[in-house]
Amino acid sequence: MSNPQQTHGAFSWCELQTSQTEQATAFYVDVLGWETESMDLPMGPYTLLKAGGQPVGGVMHQENGPTQWASYVTVDDVDASLKKALDKGAKLVAEAMDVPGVGRMAGFVDPFGAILWVITYEAKEEAAAA
Repeated sequence: MSNPQQTHGAFSWCELQTSQTEQATAFYVDVLGWETESMDLPMGPYTLLKAGGQPVGGVMHQENGPTQWASYVTVDDVDASLKKALDKGAKLVAEAMDVPGVGRMAGFVDPFGAILWVITYEAKEEAAAA
Protein backbone atom coordinates (compact mmCIF):
# COMPACT_ATOMS: atom_id res chain seq x y z
CA MET A 1 0.00 0.00 0.00
CA SER A 2 1.34 3.44 -0.89
CA ASN A 3 1.79 6.22 1.62
CA PRO A 4 -1.20 8.63 1.32
CA GLN A 5 1.07 11.50 2.30
CA GLN A 6 2.85 10.99 -1.03
CA THR A 7 -0.13 10.22 -3.28
CA HIS A 8 -1.78 13.10 -5.13
CA GLY A 9 -5.53 13.01 -4.49
CA ALA A 10 -5.43 10.74 -1.43
CA PHE A 11 -7.04 11.69 1.87
CA SER A 12 -4.02 11.81 4.17
CA TRP A 13 -4.91 13.49 7.47
CA CYS A 14 -7.86 14.35 9.72
CA GLU A 15 -7.78 17.08 12.30
CA LEU A 16 -10.30 18.04 14.94
CA GLN A 17 -10.53 21.82 15.28
CA THR A 18 -12.20 22.84 18.54
CA SER A 19 -12.10 25.30 21.42
CA GLN A 20 -12.42 22.33 23.84
CA THR A 21 -9.25 20.44 22.97
CA GLU A 22 -8.75 18.66 26.30
CA GLN A 23 -12.36 17.48 26.60
CA ALA A 24 -12.57 16.42 22.94
CA THR A 25 -9.26 14.56 23.11
CA ALA A 26 -10.37 12.72 26.26
CA PHE A 27 -13.67 11.79 24.57
CA TYR A 28 -11.98 10.25 21.53
CA VAL A 29 -9.27 8.52 23.56
CA ASP A 30 -12.03 6.87 25.61
CA VAL A 31 -14.29 6.03 22.66
CA LEU A 32 -11.68 4.94 20.11
CA GLY A 33 -8.67 4.03 22.23
CA TRP A 34 -6.35 6.47 20.50
CA GLU A 35 -3.00 7.28 22.06
CA THR A 36 -1.87 10.92 22.14
CA GLU A 37 1.33 12.89 21.91
CA SER A 38 1.57 16.61 22.65
CA MET A 39 3.51 18.81 20.27
CA ASP A 40 4.30 22.51 20.04
CA LEU A 41 3.76 23.83 16.51
CA PRO A 42 4.11 27.39 15.21
CA MET A 43 0.30 27.83 15.43
CA GLY A 44 0.21 26.60 19.03
CA PRO A 45 -0.13 23.36 21.01
CA TYR A 46 -1.18 20.33 18.98
CA THR A 47 -2.26 16.86 20.04
CA LEU A 48 -1.18 14.06 17.74
CA LEU A 49 -3.64 11.14 17.65
CA LYS A 50 -2.23 7.65 17.16
CA ALA A 51 -3.71 4.21 16.51
CA GLY A 52 -1.38 1.30 17.16
CA GLY A 53 1.47 3.77 17.55
CA GLN A 54 0.89 5.26 14.08
CA PRO A 55 -0.21 8.89 13.61
CA VAL A 56 -3.76 9.09 12.25
CA GLY A 57 -4.81 12.66 12.99
CA GLY A 58 -4.62 15.54 15.37
CA VAL A 59 -6.49 17.98 17.59
CA MET A 60 -5.92 21.71 17.20
CA HIS A 61 -7.26 24.62 19.23
CA GLN A 62 -9.66 26.85 17.29
CA GLU A 63 -11.27 29.62 19.30
CA ASN A 64 -13.53 31.00 16.58
CA GLY A 65 -15.68 28.89 14.34
CA PRO A 66 -17.49 25.61 14.76
CA THR A 67 -15.98 22.46 16.15
CA GLN A 68 -15.31 20.31 13.12
CA TRP A 69 -13.19 17.58 11.64
CA ALA A 70 -10.94 18.91 8.85
CA SER A 71 -10.00 16.51 6.08
CA TYR A 72 -6.72 16.95 4.21
CA VAL A 73 -6.02 15.69 0.69
CA THR A 74 -2.45 15.42 -0.58
CA VAL A 75 -1.74 17.36 -3.77
CA ASP A 76 1.39 17.88 -5.82
CA ASP A 77 0.98 21.69 -5.80
CA VAL A 78 -1.12 23.45 -3.14
CA ASP A 79 -1.14 26.79 -4.92
CA ALA A 80 -2.26 25.32 -8.27
CA SER A 81 -4.95 23.20 -6.61
CA LEU A 82 -6.25 26.17 -4.62
CA LYS A 83 -6.35 28.38 -7.73
CA LYS A 84 -8.24 25.72 -9.67
CA ALA A 85 -10.76 25.30 -6.82
CA LEU A 86 -11.33 29.07 -6.58
CA ASP A 87 -11.66 29.33 -10.37
CA LYS A 88 -14.35 26.63 -10.20
CA GLY A 89 -16.41 28.52 -7.58
CA ALA A 90 -14.86 27.51 -4.25
CA LYS A 91 -14.50 30.13 -1.49
CA LEU A 92 -11.27 30.67 0.41
CA VAL A 93 -11.01 29.41 4.00
CA ALA A 94 -7.25 29.87 4.43
CA GLU A 95 -4.58 31.17 2.06
CA ALA A 96 -1.76 28.81 1.18
CA MET A 97 0.71 28.76 4.07
CA ASP A 98 3.89 26.96 4.99
CA VAL A 99 3.95 25.12 8.32
CA PRO A 100 7.54 24.26 9.27
CA GLY A 101 8.02 20.56 9.84
CA VAL A 102 4.70 19.74 8.13
CA GLY A 103 4.34 21.26 4.66
CA ARG A 104 2.30 23.72 2.64
CA MET A 105 -1.50 23.81 3.02
CA ALA A 106 -4.62 25.79 2.16
CA GLY A 107 -8.35 25.45 2.78
CA PHE A 108 -11.48 26.16 0.79
CA VAL A 109 -15.25 25.66 0.85
CA ASP A 110 -16.40 23.86 -2.28
CA PRO A 111 -19.43 25.15 -4.25
CA PHE A 112 -21.61 22.66 -2.34
CA GLY A 113 -20.66 23.90 1.15
CA ALA A 114 -18.05 21.34 2.23
CA ILE A 115 -14.68 22.43 3.60
CA LEU A 116 -11.55 20.72 2.30
CA TRP A 117 -7.88 21.29 2.97
CA VAL A 118 -5.14 20.51 0.46
CA ILE A 119 -1.59 19.79 1.56
CA THR A 120 1.85 19.03 0.18
CA TYR A 121 4.00 17.48 2.88
CA GLU A 122 7.62 18.43 3.42
CA ALA A 123 10.03 15.83 2.14
CA LYS A 124 11.38 13.71 4.98
CA GLU A 125 15.14 13.36 4.99
CA GLU A 126 16.31 9.80 4.59
CA ALA A 127 18.70 8.51 7.19
CA ALA A 128 22.24 8.61 5.88
CA ALA A 129 23.68 5.23 4.97
CA ALA A 130 26.22 4.01 7.47
